[in-house]
Amino acid sequence: MKVPGLKLICLAFLFIHTRILVCYGALDDAVDDYTDETPAKPPPPEMDNCNGVFLSYAFTSRTKALPLLKNVSAQPWTFNAMATVVNSGTEEVKGWKMYIGFQHKEILVSATNAVLIDGGGDFPTAVGNGTTLAGYPKADLKTSIDTAGDFNQIAVQVELKGSMFGLGEKATPMPKTISLKNDGWRCPTPTKYKTYMHACCKRDPKFKVNSNKKSKFAARQNGDLTFMYDVVKSYEGSYEAQVTMDNSSPIGRLDRWNLTWEWMRGEFIYSMKGAYTPRFDTSDCVYGLAGRYLKGFDFTNVMNCEKKPTITDLPLTKVNDTQIGKIPYCCKNASLLPPQMDPSRARAIFQLRVYKLPPDTPPTILYPPQRWNITGVLNARYHCGPPIRVDPSEFPNLKGFDAKVYAIASWQVVCNMTRPEKRKTRCCVSFSAYYSDGAIPCSTCACGCDNIDTDKCNPDKPAMHLPPDALLLPSKNRTAKIKAFAKLKKKGIPRKLPCPDNCGVSINWHINTDHKAGWSARMTLFNWQEAPFVDWFVAVEIKKAYPDYDNVFSFNGTKKLKGIKNTIFFQSLKDLNYLVEMKNGSKPSDPKVPGKQQSVISFTKKMTPNIKIRKGDGFPSKVYFNGEECALPRSFPSSGHRSHLSIASFILISITTTFLLIITRFI
Repeated sequence: MKVPGLKLICLAFLFIHTRILVCYGALDDAVDDYTDETPAKPPPPEMDNCNGVFLSYAFTSRTKALPLLKNVSAQPWTFNAMATVVNSGTEEVKGWKMYIGFQHKEILVSATNAVLIDGGGDFPTAVGNGTTLAGYPKADLKTSIDTAGDFNQIAVQVELKGSMFGLGEKATPMPKTISLKNDGWRCPTPTKYKTYMHACCKRDPKFKVNSNKKSKFAARQNGDLTFMYDVVKSYEGSYEAQVTMDNSSPIGRLDRWNLTWEWMRGEFIYSMKGAYTPRFDTSDCVYGLAGRYLKGFDFTNVMNCEKKPTITDLPLTKVNDTQIGKIPYCCKNASLLPPQMDPSRARAIFQLRVYKLPPDTPPTILYPPQRWNITGVLNARYHCGPPIRVDPSEFPNLKGFDAKVYAIASWQVVCNMTRPEKRKTRCCVSFSAYYSDGAIPCSTCACGCDNIDTDKCNPDKPAMHLPPDALLLPSKNRTAKIKAFAKLKKKGIPRKLPCPDNCGVSINWHINTDHKAGWSARMTLFNWQEAPFVDWFVAVEIKKAYPDYDNVFSFNGTKKLKGIKNTIFFQSLKDLNYLVEMKNGSKPSDPKVPGKQQSVISFTKKMTPNIKIRKGDGFPSKVYFNGEECALPRSFPSSGHRSHLSIASFILISITTTFLLIITRFI
């Protein structure tokens, strides 16, 4: 269909005598008949005046898709658009990344000359909250000066196809904004027309560029988690690579990590050392492009032919295995700890042999896999950028010579921790205090309600306050106590109680004492899962009380966290590093008992004499368990009637039982 209003302006790049042509005017059927004889027009003034990176987004068409519905908000549409990135400045742009602020429930189906770096990067993918594109296979944009104005080297056009919802016939679905996501660049609010927008992004003068001008590759970047993909040997039709994973975040961690990436050019993994793919599958090779091009190739010993393989670490028992182990920093049960806990366990390395397909068989043609993603069991989610070509990595000479050994080619992937979406975290926090006789529990559906029957509970009702001993019970065993407590407090009891938090780990922060010289809190960890946590840690951001942190008695604690403000780091003592799993009660009819650990934490008031504990200053603003940010209550305990037996007393009795269970483990 012809888009209304597109006569206002249209940006179309065409090649004429190696120059860029930018067309203005009507978009009609004549565009389809465009020939090289069309008279050249000058570039738009906006691009002429842009000494930086010129971005544009042009909406070209949309049509109704099946099913055809009367409900406008539910009617699907297919759309086509063009995103353009032009380096119109004087410095090369390495690893360009463009953000498009989609806002109409768009589902992106395809994108040429780019890959998605949000949501795992698979098509189709929902991008209604915006998405970021990265260049592939051309990730870098050279300057017009260095290329004599060769448009192929200074610009890229991305054709976008997808679906959208909720717009009428005459509406024009444009994104909110566009911007360059590379570090050190600033983009103004784009200039918008009905079907087109553009922006000129320029270098931020305050940004310090950490680069070596003698290098033709990008400078290495810092991140919470970084990967190096180093090609160390290259042959006709294959190469050997080493992957190095470094955890740099003081509160980042991965347990039983699974790494995925996507081969873009038909590659497959022949063998690995230091890691493995849980699925050994050669069917994609036998029946796919590899089987067609590699006639007579024996795929029997190939490890994995999936386009998107899953890779994980080897167990400790394989550390000295000369065939698949014997790699530095490998074989740690897929566990990656913060560097301050154990620097030797903050790194993982594995090696792999990769086979390539024509026309990429020459040793000099090398492409890294794209769309990297890594996950853990109960850890933070990571957002990974695209592989960026950097200077070749340096390795020690294993032959004893005083010489440096370099990789043939190196790429860096930078991943950063992200905050969990609402109701998608995996741990939560409850608040209580000595001056209040109830606890403010974890929020309703704090960790989601997808796996429970919401016909029997209300997922939208705020959580009801708990009596002290209810914190020790699984959520399904709390109903009677919640109702009794509400009745005691003369509170209404809804027909359907709020749904539980459904979290595998919960943490109770209890204000234990408050006096003129200082105050104390008691932190208790509950493990509601059927597997223990080994070498656990908790990081607590407590802004107003942080300066006066004094001591912790049953954990190890430190305030020395690089790059993290107002945060105290707690970890288990050496011989108490197990947060044991949930166990059965003493009798078959008894509720299950969570694994628990607890400690008192003391604070002074030397630097914060005016701290208001009862107003919330003694409660954390963020809590992380093993790197995962936990959901916090929306309110603090209020002063009221104090029960004769405090929450801390109930928990302390239970902790004694748990301590005996831990000791039994080592007897």
